Amino acid sequence: MPFALPDGLPPGRFLPCGPAHVWISDEFPDDVERLWPRLLSEHGAHGLIPFLCWPSGLGSPLSLSHVDAVRLEDALAADFAEYRRRRLPFWTDPTPVPAPEGIEPWPHDPGPPFEQWPGLAPEMPVTSAAPTPEEAASGLLAQLIKRGDFGLADCRLVLVPARRGSDALALTGWSSEAPLPLLCALLRSWEDRFGARVVAVFGSELYVSVARPPVEAGHANLLALEHVLSTADNIVDDPPTPFPEYATDLVGRTSWSFWWD
Repeated sequence: MPFALPDGLPPGRFLPCGPAHVWISDEFPDDVERLWPRLLSEHGAHGLIPFLCWPSGLGSPLSLSHVDAVRLEDALAADFAEYRRRRLPFWTDPTPVPAPEGIEPWPHDPGPPFEQWPGLAPEMPVTSAAPTPEEAASGLLAQLIKRGDFGLADCRLVLVPARRGSDALALTGWSSEAPLPLLCALLRSWEDRFGARVVAVFGSELYVSVARPPVEAGHANLLALEHVLSTADNIVDDPPTPFPEYATDLVGRTSWSFWWD
């Protein structure tokens, strides 16, 4: 047995994942809502991160040294400069983008209200009124199950020996079009600043719970830019969403979703 398992798990097996192993359930666990909070609460004892994933989503592990090497502010500043260079002509031209026949023209997107990289959104303080990150993660899991999102039933419970959820994504080599080193560096930072936790990845979709979302519009604008620079296709691009509208929707929002085409 590569590592000791918590009690009460459903049937499953160990899988090699690069030089290490992960544990994966044989089916989607019927009692995952009951099991999930306990696994999160026992992380300090067993060092295992749970998340939901398609078996096919486990790819080639990424060494954490690649994540450590990402200088997040510098990378995002350079990415924003290039992103703004490419998109500025569209932001400054209010002419509606041609839409397919029978579809209302897409609204004009003025883009982010920044000419230069403005820095990261500030950390949200821990308060007695806010849920814990573990409570927020359990709440998002319950929402996903209640909604019955397409592809969720094909997920399996995966346990990864890792310190944090962002590292678990790297160590399992989540297979998607996402820029994994940058994404994991962002997730690490969101964990620290917002109490974010990775809950599920299936296909090219990522679901993240948020215990302490921004509550001010200015902070949400900064965070929205970080979301844009994750390169996820659903952020302001698909469906077309003006940046101010996307940012406004982040105020108080306790779950974020991303997908890459």
